Amino acid sequence: MAVMGRKKGSGRKKSSLGGGWEIIYTGFVLILLCFFIMLSSFATMEKSKIARFVKSFTNALSVLSGGLSFEPGKEIVPPSANLVDFRDELAEIFKELTRFKNTYGFNDDVSILFTEEGLEMKLSNKALFRVGSATLSPQILPLLKKIGQVISKTAYAVRVEGHTDNLPIHTKKFPSNWELSTLRAVNVLRFFVEKCHIPAQRVSAVGFGEYQPLFDNATAEQRVKNRRVEIILLKKD
Repeated sequence: MAVMGRKKGSGRKKSSLGGGWEIIYTGFVLILLCFFIMLSSFATMEKSKIARFVKSFTNALSVLSGGLSFEPGKEIVPPSANLVDFRDELAEIFKELTRFKNTYGFNDDVSILFTEEGLEMKLSNKALFRVGSATLSPQILPLLKKIGQVISKTAYAVRVEGHTDNLPIHTKKFPSNWELSTLRAVNVLRFFVEKCHIPAQRVSAVGFGEYQPLFDNATAEQRVKNRRVEIILLKKD
């Protein structure tokens, strides 16, 4: 007796999805899980840590090449001690100097911020000197004394920079803005060394004249902001 064979194509039909869909689905779920974990982490991270991460990541991988870049300027985090670890000595100095400038009424003439180099104080020449002069104004001396006392308690190297606007000066004492900006920086440095007893080997002074402006010198207001002395506490290696 002949045995009848099964018809071709009979039996259970195979799934059209194949056998790999479970792996793809699992991978998709894991990616979503990682995404939400990352969002949760960023929600609890300090803003300064995110900024440092972005900067380091960008420098390492050059993800902003091809014409894209960060906004110009030396400042890498907003000027607030809250964005720096409170155990950091520079953060404590920031808070102390901010309190002093407000106490002495120089809130509009002195700005303090963190940069790649360290802690930077910008002092308007309007508060420091008379126009065309490198002699320190008596009204700024109490604040400079407090700044110097704070610096003297640290081991940071300090650089004092003098800056002017682009209006030319030509006197017997100051043939150009180079000499004016340099002597202004030197006089601030000398005050720190002589009145605040900061070791001379820790401080340096440089004059940039009109060649490192913050603004374009297009208006009187911009020129006022460009006339300044910067005191920079340099970060340790």
